[in-house]
Amino acid sequence: MKKKSVVLLSAALSLGLALTACGGASRSAASSGAKEEKEGSTAEGEAGSAEKSSSGGQLDVEVGPTPETIDPQLNSTRDASVMILHAFEGLLRTDKDNNIIGGLAESWEKSDDGLSYTFHLRPGLKWSDGTDLTAKDFVYSWKRLADPQTAAPYSYDLMNMIDGFEEAQTGNLDALKVEAPDDNTFLVHLSKPCDYFDKIAAFPVMVPLQEKSVEENGDSWTTNPESYITDGPYKMTEYTDGDRVVFEKNENYWDKEHITFDKIVWHLISDANTAYTAYKQDEIDMIKDVPTEEIAGLRDNPEFRVEPIRGTYYVNFNIAKKPFDDAKVREAMTLAIDRDYVANTIMQGIYSPSKNFVGPGVTDAAENSSFEKVTEEKYGDFFDNSKYQENLEKAKQLLSEAGYPNGQGFPSFSYLVNDNGYNKAVAEYLQSAWKELGLNMTIDVQEWKTMTVNRRAGNYDTARNSWVYDWDDPANLIDLLETNNGNNDGKYSSAEFDALVEKARISTNREERFDLLHQAEQHMLKDYAVAPIASQNDFWMQKENLKNTWHSPSGYWYFMYGSKG
Repeated sequence: MKKKSVVLLSAALSLGLALTACGGASRSAASSGAKEEKEGSTAEGEAGSAEKSSSGGQLDVEVGPTPETIDPQLNSTRDASVMILHAFEGLLRTDKDNNIIGGLAESWEKSDDGLSYTFHLRPGLKWSDGTDLTAKDFVYSWKRLADPQTAAPYSYDLMNMIDGFEEAQTGNLDALKVEAPDDNTFLVHLSKPCDYFDKIAAFPVMVPLQEKSVEENGDSWTTNPESYITDGPYKMTEYTDGDRVVFEKNENYWDKEHITFDKIVWHLISDANTAYTAYKQDEIDMIKDVPTEEIAGLRDNPEFRVEPIRGTYYVNFNIAKKPFDDAKVREAMTLAIDRDYVANTIMQGIYSPSKNFVGPGVTDAAENSSFEKVTEEKYGDFFDNSKYQENLEKAKQLLSEAGYPNGQGFPSFSYLVNDNGYNKAVAEYLQSAWKELGLNMTIDVQEWKTMTVNRRAGNYDTARNSWVYDWDDPANLIDLLETNNGNNDGKYSSAEFDALVEKARISTNREERFDLLHQAEQHMLKDYAVAPIASQNDFWMQKENLKNTWHSPSGYWYFMYGSKG
């Protein structure tokens, strides 16, 4: 295999890791919501961010190209999530230390049996158009999320623990046990305890939406400033597809005195070289997409930032299609990947080679523990990245056992990818790696917002995928492979795996729950449900005078409390 040629072919590629997932938090605040919210409020600003003043001015940033959607309930990508969290706020939110603090709810409490949550909204809440925001807006929004007609990717993952969700999925939305006893109280009834429900309540998908604007404007409500009615720090004042989205400070936001920039311009740039040129010309203050050929020369530049995130980069097999429904085929294709080479050569050491599905930075049952390390202790590393040649020989044998000796009779297939950064470089490597098995793969390059639609719909053979954790819990990644999960793009389905995930979900014993999640991970690995490749880091360029912003382990950038010196 001519690995060096893959790197040369990819030398001009640029980085645009538009990744799934959004959100994040690290500790519970549910049963003592009033106390936690009070503590958050007495820090420097409600999110522990900036003093009670405004730097004013305009911030120009690039976090990706035109997203598929900025409808909070339909979105499942990280770039759009960053925009959404500047426009909307839910019951709870996370601060710069990833703690759960009050959002629209000033206090909240959990019942003794863990089956109900009561959220008390702040008085006098308003939408960006000046109309009243009440608990009834949450009832509407959460029912819309549960509605099968909405087809929200996160619906099952976020709401399956709410009482009545299964019946709501049949179309009876009134079965969902969420209610507003009065304008300032929102009550949620669970069918089973969920020890991370506060993190769900802080997740950007769970924000309220204004019923009037959504219902009267249909799918176009998100692309028109007049109908994109928000409740968070900013409101939309301009939307130009392929160019920019402009947010200006929302004068009706309850915590507006802590919001600094008067305007944020989101530059929608699909080419990293274009973004980098604009950055060097001081037209943009921060860019997420850095050309990969520039990275070696930027390592010592203080404006080049690298920070860890909880995330896994992997390959999806469309298991609904032959021959990818055969576990031996998936195993052969997975073993033929040299993860060490991909992470340390193609990805220039920015990423690290996968040893299992769940990577570093995710905690286990014990405080300050590591799920990855517990996996190594109990099961060992599933992928031995030091034995590539041995793995390749086993892959050839498996493919022969599946009925395709040296690839004979194996149909030509495609690999779906968006043309940004390492993505195409990895695609070219996979094309070469699978050629070693006698397989012929073409690369199907699509625009990001088109690719995500086709991947979710199953319009592909194999595809690039990645997941950044919404919160610090291994279930957030493992549950993706549940049969009914809206983000299960590979359509993997295993009754045994589903049973392990469900047992973990309803377990009230923390040690048992994490042990079940370990078992579920081992099951999907042995079934080769996906092909893990690397654990992720984020890297970007940011002007040195940009202060008081932060980047979370879930890959979000928070700009609303920032300033430029």
